[in-house]
Amino acid sequence: MNKAILDPSTTSEIIEMALSDHVSFEQIRALHGLGPDDVKALMRQNLKSGSYRAWRKRVRAFADRREVYK
Repeated sequence: MNKAILDPSTTSEIIEMALSDHVSFEQIRALHGLGPDDVKALMRQNLKSGSYRAWRKRVRAFADRREVYK
């Protein structure tokens, strides 16, 4: 993950963006400089394990259906 420590409001914004089906990893990178692996690590740290697994399953399912997604 990025060496810079994110403040709680930025972390919350990134989580909200990642949970949205309308925001791609590229948009998160453009706004906050975090790549897909960084976002996944942030989500794993801040979500309950079941919530994280459900999010990853949903992201993978969308990626299989769409050429460009998260």
